[in-house]
Amino acid sequence: MGPVEFIVLAFPEEQLRVPAVEAVMGLRKTGVVRLIDGLVATKTASGEVLAAEFDEFVELHGLLTGRDAARLIGPEDVQEAADLLERGSCALLLVVEHVWAEDAAVAVRAAGGRIVGSVRIPPDRVPVDPRAGVV
Repeated sequence: MGPVEFIVLAFPEEQLRVPAVEAVMGLRKTGVVRLIDGLVATKTASGEVLAAEFDEFVELHGLLTGRDAARLIGPEDVQEAADLLERGSCALLLVVEHVWAEDAAVAVRAAGGRIVGSVRIPPDRVPVDPRAGVV
């Protein structure tokens, strides 16, 4: 199994934006990531926090069903994600496996190694330098 990550993708309104959802879910079709679990969290204008399964949304219906869902995202995760949201907004909460890294992870484990750290660096912190191949 490749590395697993919990991701919160926030949207500025209480409704999901279909093009963004389609782009994120397109990654699943390419085999780059495997969706393990997911919910939609909403923070209403009054500050109430709501959580809903994917099947409650037409654009997400059937994406994660029954045996596919690991049910890893709990109420405390929803609240933690909601703390990051502005009132009147929503977020996709995703647990994904980085399938692209599975072969490397297997090789590292076979050699007696293990992942001891992982840090996400925001794109705005990576210097843009054409000589370095970063665009």
